[in-house]
Amino acid sequence: MALIHCDFYSEVLGTGTAFNAIIPVAPSTDENASIINNRPFPTIFLLHGLQSDYTAWTRYTSIERYAEERGIAVVMPDAGRSFYTNMHKGYRYFDFFTDELPRIANRLLPISERREERFIAGLSMGGYGAFKIALSRPGQYRAAASLSGALSLASVDEPDSLLPEWPIIFGPGGPVDHPESDLILLARKFASSNEHSLDLFQCCGTEDFLYKANRDFLEEAQKLGIEIHYEEEKGEHEWGYWDMKIQSVLDWLPTNRIPQPDSDA
Repeated sequence: MALIHCDFYSEVLGTGTAFNAIIPVAPSTDENASIINNRPFPTIFLLHGLQSDYTAWTRYTSIERYAEERGIAVVMPDAGRSFYTNMHKGYRYFDFFTDELPRIANRLLPISERREERFIAGLSMGGYGAFKIALSRPGQYRAAASLSGALSLASVDEPDSLLPEWPIIFGPGGPVDHPESDLILLARKFASSNEHSLDLFQCCGTEDFLYKANRDFLEEAQKLGIEIHYEEEKGEHEWGYWDMKIQSVLDWLPTNRIPQPDSDA
């Protein structure tokens, strides 16, 4: 595997930002290797949480080893404390993640641009971001996963104590005045459209402070007829749990159902 660090200027954000990427590197003797056959790699965009950054997944989990075992590329971008949102007063992080970042990653990395080979996942704030992006732009990703995500913002007690930037991101009325950031509203819009299918994976530890938010979102999504692969077991809001569950996510991804080109294509 290769671990690549990329610093670049974002025109959407108007400032410098960065991502780390994990790219499979096959032995030179492996004639069946994807990159040797000019077959770009299936890719998961992996989002970080509120109190970490784009380096956290490689620092606190074995994501590099897990990706190597499964032959998948991983792109880990930085989002600050933005909640992956076009902020009420601040940066346009949603536009960055849905438009600019994919284009830059496509140009720089040997990753697949096919929707069937593109996935997005994240933990905590990143779990919220993964579902928000996938439900808003279901044509971009085949599957999305949330690990301990802040999926029901209405269920978060005293949000200002958790996130002092809350009114800066969502406005004085919070997500109520920012409907494009309400996952329940986005789920309703997605459920009413049959344009794309989207596989969803959701998990949360039963001792996690976001457990209620996860159950609330799950119940609302199920009422809308949205199918979600849901897992829960004893666990807290911590890296030991996320290191375990990211393996479940990678095993669940529908990479085994991706149609492959003919060998002589």
